[in-house]
Amino acid sequence: MAPTLFHYSLVPMDDFLKHESKERCKLLVGTGVVVLLVIVAVALGVLLIFYVKRANSEACQEGHRAVMECRNVTHLLEQELTRAQDGFRDAEAQIATYNQTVLTLMASLDKEKAHSLDAEKKVEELEGEITTLNQKLQDASMEVERLRRKNQDLSARIADQKNSASSLKDTSSAAAPLLLILLLGLSARLL
Repeated sequence: MAPTLFHYSLVPMDDFLKHESKERCKLLVGTGVVVLLVIVAVALGVLLIFYVKRANSEACQEGHRAVMECRNVTHLLEQELTRAQDGFRDAEAQIATYNQTVLTLMASLDKEKAHSLDAEKKVEELEGEITTLNQKLQDASMEVERLRRKNQDLSARIADQKNSASSLKDTSSAAAPLLLILLLGLSARLL
């Protein structure tokens, strides 16, 4: 085989320099970007170290503890507030029940007052009737006493007349019990 000759086209020097300068520019830009990225990464690393160091500092730890303690206290206070609100609702429910009971008792009291007033009126009416009946009884007693005196007077006259006639004696002794029955009948009618 025959040796092969490589054939390169001839490139003008201006084109070669332009191409080489473009390559250098690209290389410089790429290197600049890499350096800039390294600088940014180092800066971020330094800032991260500074933040971690600061976050782990005693003041920050105390602040974190204070925040946690405040959260715990806030949670406890919220629980107490919830319990207090539940107690308040329960108290309101009891108050409503008590108010209903008071209204019921007041209605019962009003009914009892009305019943008591009716009973007092009834007692007054009965007392008036008793007074009237007592007066009638006194009048009847006085009438009985008057009739008894009259009976005694009649009995005395009869006794006087008894001595005068024996036939009148039978009539007068039969009239005395009839007169007594008549008097008792009159007194019974008056009552």
